[in-house]
Amino acid sequence: MCRQPGLLLSIFVLFISALIVTFGVVDVETASGAHFGLGLPAQVPLLFATIFAALVGVLYLKRSWHELEQGISDAIQVSIQAIIILVLVGCLVGSWIQSGVVATMIYYGLEVMNPRYFYLAALIISVVVALATGCCWTTSSTVGVALIGISAGLGLPLPIAAGFIISGAYFGDKISPLSDTTNLAPAVSGSELFDHVRAMMSTTVPTLLLTAVIAFMMGDSAQGSDGGRIILIQNMMKAEFNISAWAFIPPAIILLMATLKISAIPGIIAGITASLFLSLANGNTAHDTMNVLFSGYVPEHLNAFANAVSPQAIREIASSFANAFPDGSPALSVSPEVFSTVGELLTNLFTRGGMTSMLETICLIVVALSLGGIMEVCGFLSVILAALMRHVKSVFGLIGSVLASSFLANVFLSEQYLSIIVPGRMFRSAFENKTWPNGKKLAPVMLSRSLEDSGTMTSVLVPWNTCGVYVSSVLGVATLDYLPYCFMNWLNPLVALAMTFFGMAIIWKEPEPQHSEAEVFVAEAVVTE
Repeated sequence: MCRQPGLLLSIFVLFISALIVTFGVVDVETASGAHFGLGLPAQVPLLFATIFAALVGVLYLKRSWHELEQGISDAIQVSIQAIIILVLVGCLVGSWIQSGVVATMIYYGLEVMNPRYFYLAALIISVVVALATGCCWTTSSTVGVALIGISAGLGLPLPIAAGFIISGAYFGDKISPLSDTTNLAPAVSGSELFDHVRAMMSTTVPTLLLTAVIAFMMGDSAQGSDGGRIILIQNMMKAEFNISAWAFIPPAIILLMATLKISAIPGIIAGITASLFLSLANGNTAHDTMNVLFSGYVPEHLNAFANAVSPQAIREIASSFANAFPDGSPALSVSPEVFSTVGELLTNLFTRGGMTSMLETICLIVVALSLGGIMEVCGFLSVILAALMRHVKSVFGLIGSVLASSFLANVFLSEQYLSIIVPGRMFRSAFENKTWPNGKKLAPVMLSRSLEDSGTMTSVLVPWNTCGVYVSSVLGVATLDYLPYCFMNWLNPLVALAMTFFGMAIIWKEPEPQHSEAEVFVAEAVVTE
């Protein structure tokens, strides 16, 4: 007969699982030279944490392996769409690089972007695109990649740029009616979509304004590259890619389809198809055009630029690419060290894409969701959430519990959808049934808003969460590197908590309309007839 886990056992399992993952992933060197952690890829410690949780479930809770296997399958099933999107985004990135879409956006972005305002501009651009597409993943893999390239071209730190890109993308995703999480949260909590969006504005907009102020202030200290370096980057991209206004067609198609409320997968496929035609029009063979979907893009000429370590080598390159390096170009006056460094930077930036680039990410998702599925079947997280509810005595305590639980779900279930579904299921009855001292009940939008304030926002901050893995893979910046600069993401739950503490933006459920005896008599008569 199956046992139910107690609170202490549940906390123990979560603590040991977290310790296994933390010790496996980190690699910290102390002052004495000793190392803490193994510095392994996250997949390995997550696998051992999964085995540990499964052993507790089978040996102590007497769960059958069939139950655990079904839980794993159900958890992975939740993210099948995300995995398909990952495969397609790998194709999208590879085809957009080969066809010159990414290079064109970077090229013209360097023309108009001022380093002082770059962080603020990156934030606003990401907000607009995510609002239009309803998807932070699409935003990160399209304009996000271009903005990272522009940041590199301007000589700005990539983790800071990534932080503001992610901040804008998640704000737009969070309040866009096209977003899957924006539709999922009210469905789980029992609220209406547009009521949910309006409720989120009260916590999200102040956080965005605060993030924008930080972006503007950080821009004052941004030290950008000189003009020669920027021109050098543009010249190298012209040598490698066909820079053309036609390259704006694929992203325009994706934005148009998003505006027409077409699902993400058909939209991404349309963007891939358009870039394939553009690549063929640029003179690429059919084999190379199709192969890049699987293997990704490998630069043809940028490696030569990276290996140019002498003035003579630079002159030879300039003569080979006269269309990209005209006589008298300021780019040719830079030192060989700068020339080689920029060539290496662009090689790393454009060597990416293809289905194969997403295999590691998909592997991590599968292992992480396996751990989440076992946690769900064994009931460890449910026990902890139930214990939290017994100690909730105030609105502040209830909202804080939802915010904390969504964050813990992101850490231990490793999936943004589960961080909304699991706490949403657990706390819904409390919002529906709990009557507070003022004689009122909290509106369902308070639950749906809180689920997104923490569940949606903090998912990208966890290195082994599907969102953290995806965004770090696409932008080429490690999760822990960009985390401090994702001001929107980690400030939003804090702002929501602070506003609740001060009694701000608390939405109460409208009282049920009271019917007179005459109205009740008429209604009963109609039913009888």
